[in-house]
Amino acid sequence: MIDVKDWLSCLMVKLEETFDERLWFVGLQGSYARGEATPTSDIDVVVILKDLTIEDLSRYGEILDSLPHRELSCGFIAGLQEIVHWEPSELFQFVHDTTPIKGTLVTLLERVDDEAIDRAIKQGACAIYHACVHNMLHEKSDDVLKGLYKQACFVVQAITYQQMGRFVTRHADLVQCSSGLEHRVVSTFLALKKGESIEFQSQTELLFQWSRKWIGSHP
Repeated sequence: MIDVKDWLSCLMVKLEETFDERLWFVGLQGSYARGEATPTSDIDVVVILKDLTIEDLSRYGEILDSLPHRELSCGFIAGLQEIVHWEPSELFQFVHDTTPIKGTLVTLLERVDDEAIDRAIKQGACAIYHACVHNMLHEKSDDVLKGLYKQACFVVQAITYQQMGRFVTRHADLVQCSSGLEHRVVSTFLALKKGESIEFQSQTELLFQWSRKWIGSHP
């Protein structure tokens, strides 16, 4: 298992040496941030510079190349002005799902209102519905289906936030807070993550019915 604290410490040293005062925010997302990582989990890092140039992308790539476990490093780098003007419905998940290492994203939540959360749910459900139908007819891929269940959990987080007024980060907690189709979707994702076998037809049908429900319930 990767010692992610040591890995992040090495990353921070190189980021501060390279970008100095231009480094506005660094955070961790994904399974390492949730405390649910496995030996094959990606290290999902968010880096925001006060101003991002194309040359900065190359410099950041060189930093990642210099670190161990390069094949597991992923994430997102952006400029501050782009993030400040980002689509609010996407900022909802982005802010809540990011554990700060340097700086804070809290001020971005000022742009996330109830309408933005509604859009996050509607857009997420529409995307999953479309991909679910396509996968059943054309790709017929177990891996695609697994990925759609992971995406669905992000939407369930938004639904749960809308219903309870708090963001539930860990999937193990999310399954306890959800009910009905949402509970079944998260439970299925956790089962697939543990390596349980795919039941393509029934699991596709569940995802289809769930996404259809949320498309129809949101204006």
